[in-house]
Amino acid sequence: MQISIRALTFGIAMALATTAAAGDLPTVEPETVGLSRDRLERIDTMLQGRIDAGEFPGAVLLVSRHGKIAHLSALGSLAEGGGPMTEDGIFRIYSMTKPITSVVALSLVEEGKLDLNAPVSRYLPEFSQMTVATGTAGDGTIQTEPAKKAITILDLMRHTAGLTYGFFGTGPAREALKAQNPGNGDKTNRAVAQVLGGLPLEYQPGTTWEYSRATDVLGAVIEVVDGRSLGASMQARVLGPLGMEHTGFSVDDVQAQALIAEPNNDDRMIGNIAVFDPRERRPFETGGGGLVSTAGDYARFMHMLMNGGEHDGARILSPFTVNYMLTDQLDGIAKGKYYLPGSSYGFGLGVAVRRMAGGMSQMGSVGDFFWGGAAGTYMMGDPAEDLFIICMLQSPATGTTIRPMLRNMVYAALNDIQATSGEGPRTAVLQR
Repeated sequence: MQISIRALTFGIAMALATTAAAGDLPTVEPETVGLSRDRLERIDTMLQGRIDAGEFPGAVLLVSRHGKIAHLSALGSLAEGGGPMTEDGIFRIYSMTKPITSVVALSLVEEGKLDLNAPVSRYLPEFSQMTVATGTAGDGTIQTEPAKKAITILDLMRHTAGLTYGFFGTGPAREALKAQNPGNGDKTNRAVAQVLGGLPLEYQPGTTWEYSRATDVLGAVIEVVDGRSLGASMQARVLGPLGMEHTGFSVDDVQAQALIAEPNNDDRMIGNIAVFDPRERRPFETGGGGLVSTAGDYARFMHMLMNGGEHDGARILSPFTVNYMLTDQLDGIAKGKYYLPGSSYGFGLGVAVRRMAGGMSQMGSVGDFFWGGAAGTYMMGDPAEDLFIICMLQSPATGTTIRPMLRNMVYAALNDIQATSGEGPRTAVLQR
């Protein structure tokens, strides 16, 4: 079973735009939750300037504090030369899929069906005898050594499995993965895992953070453990209970497809891979990057995390499990060649987690968490300030470049500070 966005007539979708975009969080005047309307509107001006400069067709920005929507704006167009952006525009969220997949896995952990310390080979036998690339011989063959320990489920969730992505960087393990190209969409989750299980690793398991297809492997594990497709498991465990009706691996309804946001025509490549078409169903339900969603749907997910695992009466995870997910898991682990979180950040389960208030060019509090998608989408939650932001846009070329500025402008809009930011353990997520 492949999950897709529920069929909606275009007229109904447009009529319900504001309600859908806001999830079911109440909308309030910014000042009532300690935010400045004028300063939030500066962010719209910044984004509109980028749109006018031709960097991307449009964007949706959502800012929430104390469980209430303080700012929601739809700017520009859905596509180059297309109709106006709407608050319920549908975006490829790519790696913002990873936190959702991680929550699905943690729900299985809570039920005693999945063991974080278990070797992945318990669920996927193709990972029972892994090797690690050490170099390339004169004839071009990859030299390897045996893996010194098994990859665990925890390794998959914190990107310490030794796996890699093939679309950036160089090295024999990366080149082997690139040659196989298992992420082209034509293979099922299990078939992708079988390919990955037969390739050499970039690092010894458990030693190094390396961004990778680990969450895709986690998706295959979820299918084995839960006895259904990843999409069906997501629907039952997260998307359905949270009312995320516009989130899925494809948009099947022709009229709903009119709400799909697009990048510029000359900005449709992520490395050497074209952005996927949400109008087409693919066998690969990638847990690492396959979902499309709306700002409102993702706001429901973010509020669930900020609210200790519950949203609107739906309990997804326990508060303690959420705290564990949003706690740095990289003590004593090397950062690898391409450490995407940044110098002030560790990494939890599916998200980067801030360890110190300073140290980099983007403002934040100890314990804030974030992640983004390769096509430009971004989310950040700050439990200390009870604040989260979601920015949806489609631009592989420039979308990631505005994130530090976006964060700093949101923090500049705060009229009060809930907690002193500094060194020390992360602030606990509190149930509202």
